[in-house]
Amino acid sequence: MSVPMPVLNILRGIPRAARSRNPQVHAAALQPWTARRLVHGTSKRAAQAAAIHAVEPSLPEVPISSNPQLAFPCLDNVEERTQKLSRRSMSGPEPSYTTGKHETFRSDEPILLDWGGVLPRFDIAYETWGTLNADRSNAVLLHTGLSASSHAHSTETNPKPGWWEKFIGPGAPLDTNKYFVICTNVLGGCYGSTGPASLDPTSQQPYATSFPILTMQDMVRAQFRLLDGLSINKLYASVGCSMGGMQSLAAGVINKDRVGRIVSVSGCARSHPYSIAMRHTQRQVLMSDPNWATTRGNYYSSVPPHQGMKLAREIATITYRSGPEWEKRFGRQRADPSRPPALCPDFLIETYLDHAGEKWCLEYDANSLLYVSKAMDLFDLGKQLQDSTAERRRENAGKLQGTMSQQVPQDACSLVIPDKPYEEKESSEDIMASEKPGVQHLDSASEDLVRGMAPLRDTPILVVGVASDILFPAFQQREIAETLRKAGNRLVTHVEFGEDRSLFGHDTFLLDLEGVGGEIKKFLG
Repeated sequence: MSVPMPVLNILRGIPRAARSRNPQVHAAALQPWTARRLVHGTSKRAAQAAAIHAVEPSLPEVPISSNPQLAFPCLDNVEERTQKLSRRSMSGPEPSYTTGKHETFRSDEPILLDWGGVLPRFDIAYETWGTLNADRSNAVLLHTGLSASSHAHSTETNPKPGWWEKFIGPGAPLDTNKYFVICTNVLGGCYGSTGPASLDPTSQQPYATSFPILTMQDMVRAQFRLLDGLSINKLYASVGCSMGGMQSLAAGVINKDRVGRIVSVSGCARSHPYSIAMRHTQRQVLMSDPNWATTRGNYYSSVPPHQGMKLAREIATITYRSGPEWEKRFGRQRADPSRPPALCPDFLIETYLDHAGEKWCLEYDANSLLYVSKAMDLFDLGKQLQDSTAERRRENAGKLQGTMSQQVPQDACSLVIPDKPYEEKESSEDIMASEKPGVQHLDSASEDLVRGMAPLRDTPILVVGVASDILFPAFQQREIAETLRKAGNRLVTHVEFGEDRSLFGHDTFLLDLEGVGGEIKKFLG
């Protein structure tokens, strides 16, 4: 027997979680209706009550309030998604993190990573456009942002538009009439390259959080293995945006003789505390998801941390775009001004973020987000870190032999939470007082960066920044250009787009074909 619409409306006003825990509130919600039914006859009461309890689970006890309990459809949606995921067959296919047909390069030789980890073998997913010329001198390696796949442009085998579709092709900034363009999914990713979701050849189980810590340089070394496999000794250019801008610079520092030109758009030479803080927040939200926390990231045979991923993506989306653009797109508009305000998504900007997180939460592997974002945090082209990394790699070189005999030393994490909380060593007032307006000076950190980027002094480099970018602020691109010039590079081209030219913040590199694309096309020649 169906439950009357007035009853269902009452029930919908009570959170599902509350309905499932307390039968007394359930009964209280139904009391006006059941009382009316008693006036007309008691014979149907038992049947109606049975039908109601068959439709809805029992409810927790909630005290009577002077105002009605708010509904939370956003939380109801999360619960429904969890129930659907938990009911799926765990022996069947996992959610697909790939974007279609791509090529795969497999390195059967182990790779030593900067922080001592070893991968016995690894795969790199890649796609190409254009034709490699006879002397193999026209190859352009395109580096991606954090969450992008190798599918930067459509192909015959995968006609879906790529993430940089308009920037690649005949006559485009990456002109396929001139260049052989290669784009990879990064090591640590989840779109075909080896990452935390991949099977460990030793255990035959997903690496999960036994996957080793990565750096941007590790990702570039894996790409160089691909270039070796393609018999490409020197790139015409290394091009990257966002995280790819980091990798593009790193490629030249690792092997300056292998990179003819460098393009870094909305990148940096070292991660700034603000961007580290934002990525830290995303990771903390994700790792707090019960589906991640209870498994410590070993969720591949159970329900993925979809809610944590959704919230992490919402935080990221806030940093990808800009205030001026959102003012124009959303303003202070509410989704439905005729309805009373709600604590769930209500303003248009809230519904946009909710949609962005919802769309992405099962398209990307949560552990890949953790590892790749941490690699971004660790990025610093300063000489001091380069030297300490080189020494660490020398000390760990023996692990490569251990890998081939399947006897890899296991290094336990020694990180501990400090007993004493962080204390400010200098007040904000003191810091501001020490800064002299209009005076630029080289501190020890920037001197270290000059020495670290010295290998690039003879490489033509294009550096592009956007004033509205809050994730990789324009001062970071100015730092790259100024540091290169201080290192003796006279071949630096630095372009900065003001807010009058672009309001799209960090995502400008995805959208501004005329500005960003035009500068790249002019620079590559």
